[in-house]
Amino acid sequence: MKTSDFYYDLPKELIAQTPLVDRSSSRLLVLGKNSGKTEHKTFKDIKNYLKAGDCLVVNETKVIPARLIGERKNTGARVEILLLKRIDAERWETLVYPGKKAKPGNVISFGGGLLEAEIEEVVNDGNRIVKFNYEGIFEELLDKLGQMPLPPYITEKLEDKTRYQTVYAKNSGSAAAPTAGLHFTPELLSELEEKGVKIARLTLHVGLGTFRPVKVEDVNNHKMHSEFYSLIQDQADIINETRKNGGRIIAVGTTTTRTLESIADETGYLTKKSGWTDIFIYPGYKFKLVDNLITNFHLPESTLIMLVSALAGKENIMKAYKEAVEMKYRFFSFGDAMFITTEI
Repeated sequence: MKTSDFYYDLPKELIAQTPLVDRSSSRLLVLGKNSGKTEHKTFKDIKNYLKAGDCLVVNETKVIPARLIGERKNTGARVEILLLKRIDAERWETLVYPGKKAKPGNVISFGGGLLEAEIEEVVNDGNRIVKFNYEGIFEELLDKLGQMPLPPYITEKLEDKTRYQTVYAKNSGSAAAPTAGLHFTPELLSELEEKGVKIARLTLHVGLGTFRPVKVEDVNNHKMHSEFYSLIQDQADIINETRKNGGRIIAVGTTTTRTLESIADETGYLTKKSGWTDIFIYPGYKFKLVDNLITNFHLPESTLIMLVSALAGKENIMKAYKEAVEMKYRFFSFGDAMFITTEI
């Protein structure tokens, strides 16, 4: 299987640069997982496709303002740091730009010295381990000095930070939003619960590896980044009970899908668990739990388009994407949504 098998042509103007005013007014392409049929709706119509006894599983991760812009202490040169993974209270694995001059021992200052980062070592992929020095509470300083780490294909400034968070974001730690969840409003979630749809919650902290292109032509040779996940027992019980009673498990996003498939045993049963996952789902993968998915439209040749192709079939996905391009859907993080379902 080749990476190039997952290429599609996307006009640049279809890459959404800003979120819609009303989250749930995005367009929704409904794709029959088995039939390949498509229907074109508005996202709030999702409630007509879900029924009592179904379980919607969401990712409660919260994006941190992980982009810090400061200056090298000895030269005053501009330096950008992107927080990727917390190691301990003071140390993070980071991306530093420009990277070539970012050597161990260098100190970068932010906010006139409110926060300082010393580069300790260079690790895999050229990432840097940095140690932060500060007085006070790190999270408060980060909130004051940091910016939202928007994907590289978004070039316009985000005026409202909350629009790159889901309305149910709770557990801080992501370098990117689980964007399928951005379409939900509190009102829509309440309507679904009133209808008898259960909502289960888990956490997977999204890393920037999500946006990294697959650089090998043979898909089997791609190495996934690892991300931290957590599922507590009462939420696992909701999902297990739904399956036992014949309800559908509807994952909101590829991050939720990867977490559920990492935790589930061969029978699809879940127990509480936390840890790191580098699961890579591509065509040929046998799903243990997830068979319905709400997701956004993904980058060509990305691991995410491979995941949805594993679920709905590559031909169905590529045909649906071609249709979405022709109908001028909005793509990627702030774009429109797709619902892959067993029902049509």
